[in-house]
Parts: sequence; structure tokens; C-alpha cells
Amino acid sequence: MRKLIEEYLSNRVLSRFSILILDVVMIVFSCLLTYFLRYGFDGFSTNMRMEGFWITLMLVVFNVIFFMVFRTFSGILRFSAFTDLLKIVYSLTLGYGLSYILLKTFSFRHPSYGISEMLFFSTYVLNMMLMVFSRICIKEFYEYVTHQSKALHNVFVYGTKEGGISIARSLNGNPEFNYRVAGFISDEVPMIGKTLMGVNVYANDERLFDVMEKKGVDMVIVSPQKIEGVMNTPLLDRFFERNIALLTTPPLSDLTGGLTRKSQLREIEIEDLLPRKPIQINMQHIASHIEGKRVMVTGAAGSIGSEIVRQVAAFNPYTIVLVDQAETPLNNMRLEMKEKWCEVDTQIFVADVANGSRMKRIFEETRPQYIFHAAAYKHVPMMEENVSESIQTNVLGTKIVADLAVEYGVEKFVMISTDKAVNPSNVMGCSKRICEIYIQSLAKYLQRQGGHSVQFITTRFGNVLGSNGSVIPLFKEQIRNGGPVTVTHPEIIRYFMTISEACQLVLEAGSMGKGGEIYVFDMGKPVKLWIWPRR
Repeated sequence: MRKLIEEYLSNRVLSRFSILILDVVMIVFSCLLTYFLRYGFDGFSTNMRMEGFWITLMLVVFNVIFFMVFRTFSGILRFSAFTDLLKIVYSLTLGYGLSYILLKTFSFRHPSYGISEMLFFSTYVLNMMLMVFSRICIKEFYEYVTHQSKALHNVFVYGTKEGGISIARSLNGNPEFNYRVAGFISDEVPMIGKTLMGVNVYANDERLFDVMEKKGVDMVIVSPQKIEGVMNTPLLDRFFERNIALLTTPPLSDLTGGLTRKSQLREIEIEDLLPRKPIQINMQHIASHIEGKRVMVTGAAGSIGSEIVRQVAAFNPYTIVLVDQAETPLNNMRLEMKEKWCEVDTQIFVADVANGSRMKRIFEETRPQYIFHAAAYKHVPMMEENVSESIQTNVLGTKIVADLAVEYGVEKFVMISTDKAVNPSNVMGCSKRICEIYIQSLAKYLQRQGGHSVQFITTRFGNVLGSNGSVIPLFKEQIRNGGPVTVTHPEIIRYFMTISEACQLVLEAGSMGKGGEIYVFDMGKPVKLWIWPRR
């Protein structure tokens, strides 16, 4: 029976005209009921005069006008929200108010005709209650029927201010979400122990996890304003230790129409929890150096190279030259450029930077003024097993591109290096350090020669979150599978930054450098990596 009711409610939606007719019926019923309560059955024969008919007709006309203005009948009753109820209050108040003013004006001109303020106000209150509570009852009945037939997932909401409350309302009031808010978490002492939206507010202490276990909660949805609060407390460790998933939403101001779809919820990523503020760059200064220039990006299909291409494209270059030996990713980049930056002249070359003759023909054809050299092999274990390829691509490839930059009068050459080049302990780091030494030596040689010389700039940074070869995707998969996380040492620490930040810093280094510098980026505090036990 419940299933039939649920199916009926899910597939049937009252038309707007039907809802409007029901609202008109409630107005008429309110008038009749208040009159009956005031005068009884006898009143219908002695007091129900023509004036009563005209009063009812006036209320219907004016209220219908304001129903149309506020579109009180346009929503689906079972999904009524607080704003829908406010529209009813506004429209009825204006409709009854205007009717009352006209009736009082008429009674002044015709003293024999009187209007009972108490009866009129009672009709207004009854009408308001009928319309508001009818929608609330339909909504609650629908939620009861549908929730009883679904295995809802109990969740906690972290945050008791506007953001957290909005999330909770969206979860409870939308069948798109298969979640039931079982409690709130707050770090505000006045809120702890209170009841909010029918559930308790808990402190973020050890007792919280006992409550969550009893309620079967293994997911916490964090208000966007509370992410930083979670990050800076030991609570984050305890969530991870107990395999409790953390989800969040974009800032509610960025959500058109509020939180309406499950896809708007996302897992909190490690990059959200970096213990520092996002890096801010003077992009106008960078734009002045790139606008109108012929820019070449080697390794343009990689995670770093492709992001550099995207950011350079926004600065209105004369031409962007994309060079990479990976055919499919480079083709994907070509399609993206056509879709998003079709006005930018883009030249695509499938080429190996270690192929001197091929690279020379590319330079001859494109005559780049600005080069971002991101082409390199960077997987440390792979390069340990393939030393010759590491040296050929990283070292020889860099030498070929750098020498061609000198030959064809390039203005700036920015090489992407790594923090593993500092006192290198592996082949990959050693190959990048050799590149740095060659670039610096070439820069000093050219400066001694005098005249025009290429400005060679080297940039170093650590782990880039989300980049190809980053440890983060591996860690996330290991954590998702219950661990353990494979780190080289229990006390290992790493510096992290996002791809966007890394590429912005590369661009800024290129605009700042005068030649021969090695820029080491300030990536904040190093992050300690945890080891999760296998469950």
C-alpha cells in the first residue's frame, strides 16, 4: 500500500490551475466557517445577506490577483519550502488588507452597512492557517511515505550557522538526497546540547564518535565555512582514523537555487586541507610580459604543461606552440583549446624534445619568444629502472631546447625543475640537477659574451596535488581501500601545492627573472603523512 501511495505521489503533480482552485476554495471555506462559528445555523438564514456574498467575492478577486503576482500556485506542493510559505503570507496579507480598506471606505459612505473587524480578522487567520498547514501536511506526509520506503543514510552536519542549516534543510527536503540529518556538530559552546531542526547538537570531542557509532553515522557533511576549522583541529585525524567520510559543498552563494543535486556534494580533497592560505599572484604583471608574444610550451599535454597553456591562453598571446610526444593527451589539449580559446592561434606539434632535427624545424617554423620547458620524465621509481631514457629526455632534451633558444633569439626560457634536484638521491633528481647546472652555466656564459642573451630561469617546487605522477592519487586510493598508506618513513613530511598555484608561480618567476636564477617557491609548512592501518 505504501509503495502504491509513494508511486502515485511521485508520478502525479497537481497542475497550477488546480492548486489555484484549491486556494480559492480555502478562501470561500474560511468565510463560511467563520460565519458559521459566529452565528451558527440560524445565521445563514438571518444574517447571510447579499453583503456576505460580495465580501467573499471581493476576497476571492483580490487574493487571486496577489496569488498571481507572487505565483503561490507555481510550486509542487510536496516540495514546498519556507520561501513558498512566505509568498502565501505576503499575498494573503495584501489581499485581505486591500479588501479591508475598500470595505471600510464603503462603510463610511453607507453607515447602514457595517463590517465586523473581529470576523474579518478571524477569516484572515483561518485562511492563512489552512493554506500554510495544507502545504506543510502534504510535504510531511510525502516525506514520511518516501522515507519509510528508503534506506536513508544517517549523516551529521558540521556547522550550526547559516551554511550548516541550509545544507540540513536541503538534505531533509529533497528526495534527490538519500540522507537523513541525524545530528549537528558544533565548536560553539552556546549551541552544544541544544536541539536544532529536531536533532541534537554535539561537541567535537571524543564522545561524538560514540554517538555517531550508535546512530550508524559514517559520513559528515562540512559547511564550507567550517573546512578551515576542521583542518586546524585534531578532529580531522580522528575522522580519518575511524573511516568517516567528509563531504562539503561549494559556498552556498555560488549555488544558483541552493543545494539541489547530489552532484553538488563532493568529498573533501587533501588540497582543501593544506595548512596555509592559497597563494595570490599579481596576474596583471604576468600578463604584461606574455601578451602579444609567441609562447612555446614543451610537455604541453602533461598536467603542469597543460595548466601553463590554459593560464597563458588567458593573457592574449600572439601564438601558443604546444609540443609533446604523447599523442592522445595532446589531441585532447587541442580540442580543449578549440573549445575554450578558439581566438588564440594555437600550433600543435607531436615531437620528442630529444630529437634535435625535429625541434630545430619547429623553432624555424614558429620562432618562439617565450619558452616554458615542462617536458620531462618525473616518476622516480621508473627512472631508476630506465636511466638512459631519463638522461636522454631530461638532460639531452633540455640541452637541445636551450641551445635552440639561444640560436633563435628567444627572450625568456623558463625551466620546470623539482625540489628533488637538491642534493639528489635518485636518477630523476640527478637528471634535473644536471639540467639546472647546464641552464645556469649557459646563462652566465651568455652574460659574459655581452649583447642580447636569453634570460634562463629555473623554478623548483615540491609535490603538486593532482599532477600526473603525484603521490596523492595513490594515497587516496590506498586510504579508500582501508590502507596501509605506503610511505618511505613513518615521520616523512612533504610540501604540497595545487597545479594552479604551481603554474601561476612559474609564470610569475618568468616575469621576474633576469637570467640565471633558480626560484624556490614558498609552499608553506611541510605536511606530515599519516600511515593508516589496514582494517
